Amino acid sequence: MKKKKSRKSKTKFQNLSQSVLNILKNEPNKLFNYKQICAKLGIRDSSGRNQVIKKLHQLKAKDKIEEVDRGKFKIIKAIDYYTGILDVSSRGTGYVITEELQEDIMIPKRSIGQALDGDQVEVYVYHRRRGQQPEGEVTKVLQRNKTEFVGTIEVHEKFAFVNIANPKITTDFFISKSNINGAKDGQVVLVEFLEWNDKQDSPNGKVKDILGDPGEHDTEIHAILAQYGLPYEFPIEVEKFTEQLDKTISKQEINKRRDMREDLTFTIDPKDAKDFDDALSFKVLENGNYEIGIHIADVSHYVKPGTVLDDEAYERATSVYLVDRVVPMLPEVLSNGVCSLNPHEDKLCFSAVFELDDKAVIHNQWFGRTVIHSDQRFAYEEAQHIIETQEDEIPEDISLSRKRTKIPTPIVQATLKLDELAKIMRAKRMQSGALSFDKTEVKFDLNENDEPVGVFFKTSKDANKLIEEFMLLANKKVAEFVGKRTAKNGDKKTFVYRIHDEPNDEKLNALAGVVKKFGHQLDLRDRNRVTSSLNKLLHDVKGAKEQNMVDTLAIRSMSKAVYSTDNIGHYGLAFDYYSHFTSPIRRYPDVMVHRLLQHYLDGGKSADEEVYEVKCDHSSNMEMLASKAERDSIKYMQVKYMKNHEDEEFLGVISGVTDWGIYVEIIENKCEGMIRLGDLDDDSYEFVEEDFAVVGRRTKNTYTLGDEVYVKVKNADLVKKQLDFWMVGSKEQVES
Repeated sequence: MKKKKSRKSKTKFQNLSQSVLNILKNEPNKLFNYKQICAKLGIRDSSGRNQVIKKLHQLKAKDKIEEVDRGKFKIIKAIDYYTGILDVSSRGTGYVITEELQEDIMIPKRSIGQALDGDQVEVYVYHRRRGQQPEGEVTKVLQRNKTEFVGTIEVHEKFAFVNIANPKITTDFFISKSNINGAKDGQVVLVEFLEWNDKQDSPNGKVKDILGDPGEHDTEIHAILAQYGLPYEFPIEVEKFTEQLDKTISKQEINKRRDMREDLTFTIDPKDAKDFDDALSFKVLENGNYEIGIHIADVSHYVKPGTVLDDEAYERATSVYLVDRVVPMLPEVLSNGVCSLNPHEDKLCFSAVFELDDKAVIHNQWFGRTVIHSDQRFAYEEAQHIIETQEDEIPEDISLSRKRTKIPTPIVQATLKLDELAKIMRAKRMQSGALSFDKTEVKFDLNENDEPVGVFFKTSKDANKLIEEFMLLANKKVAEFVGKRTAKNGDKKTFVYRIHDEPNDEKLNALAGVVKKFGHQLDLRDRNRVTSSLNKLLHDVKGAKEQNMVDTLAIRSMSKAVYSTDNIGHYGLAFDYYSHFTSPIRRYPDVMVHRLLQHYLDGGKSADEEVYEVKCDHSSNMEMLASKAERDSIKYMQVKYMKNHEDEEFLGVISGVTDWGIYVEIIENKCEGMIRLGDLDDDSYEFVEEDFAVVGRRTKNTYTLGDEVYVKVKNADLVKKQLDFWMVGSKEQVES
């Protein structure tokens, strides 16, 4: 039996700066070279040693450490000034994360000065005692995180103020009369930060855009996009450039590519999808193996570097999926038209083609540009019906055509074989230590006015997992193909990886404490035990009242997957190499991957690592902002939905407990709101942190994490996207 390659325990390279600084700080008078530091960190491989050398020189450049002798470093003894990013809570208290200190620096509201949430700041620590969190004050704003904010304008005769919607921004903006720019009292506006003079209580700003009246649907959706600096329309010059692109496929272009138009090919996507960026082809070979093509829209053929189209795609970096609309990365003439792998049309693709046997073992692989012709478009529901029934007819209630549809036998057989292979690949992946997150996605039924009239949950079935496994295969093998190649000097070729670091120990310990209350155990002794016990936890809570809460907390305990040229592997997938190759219509990193892959297939030299690392950082940041906007649009629709159900009682689960309130998630629709402790009128309640509970001082009545309670809507605030609930009573009280 082939011995499995052990996945070595890796230093968490994303926390390497802190680890190196801690070693030097613990022995401030000693000189260390990279070998001594590697020994203390348990790093034995050349890749890890190179990371340490690189990090030492980065810390030296930042004046965190000094090189006393060649290759020998020591800490620069710190005075109590530090730099970091300010994170402001909704209550106004700030926290600054620094590389030097293990704990965040707490900044009281009065000491934040003119800094805003997310700013890079210099902090003076004036209070530091053993066992206590350091306290400090902001002494300087080094760099503003953002300069545009969304808020509601309050117009006076000669000036105005804008009250910022984001609760983390605790100041309003002063607007001079000349900078009101036609905004009317009470409207939602986009305000630009101009300056903040020392003698002023508020920063000066000007109205840059009027988004509309508060509470109106388009106003609130545009406000969500504007809050995160996301665009809601394309510049005219980009639209014009796109219209002028040559969208025909010439014989000359076809001759440059592998022609796979005769191969059986189809797509499987959501029923409401407008762009199709991936297709699968299937062929039985003479030796009995299967040739499976994973065909991805060749966006890089149309989007060329140095054009206004490419500049715009890079700036956006991702499509944004809101509840009622998609804000695409590419203009629709490309995303929904030319690049989309629509059925019965010739399309240009970048493909990964594999020869697999019945055990899903890969015998051959090929990467390159192709031309395909899709024979069939499936919705996930249609493909799922074939998998479940093995029938060749799609009933009218799930058919895209709304008619009973007969599917050709070769496509049915291909779908069933692909499902069989996908299940084998998934089982292998899980056996290798992959995590199995299957969090419920909230979806809405919208009427013609985009009003939510129903809530439902999207679940991942075999058809979804079929596509997922083959996309994972392509992403993994493309990354592996480039990642294992070296340049002439022996260095790795520069590439764009999707990396996922190991989970944070502190967050895992917190998760273990929460789930213990529900009778679940997490084994945190080593990496393998963490993975297996996490998977057991996720399996055990399926269908339980605490499932969504535990799923959410488990995801939050994970590191965030990001893009980087520095490959540390993907913890969640248990892959040593992973990238994003399969969605270039909606993700710019995939466009970069296509370009780099073709460059290396053509024998090109290694690309500039620094240039691509900057692009990776930008893409990761834009992905994070898009994700926040998507979550806000869901919250907005949940509040809107609940506003129409204010007189009803709902059964929910207590999903969070704090010293100011109880958070409750309604079971039937996953809408979450808060009951303020002051609104519990049967007693005066206090927060007992170690029990995840609030307890009545007189009655000893207790509400604790995971309890089922009935609630009613007290207030549904569309602008703040917040729900406040009244407590009706515990499930036992109401149903008895």
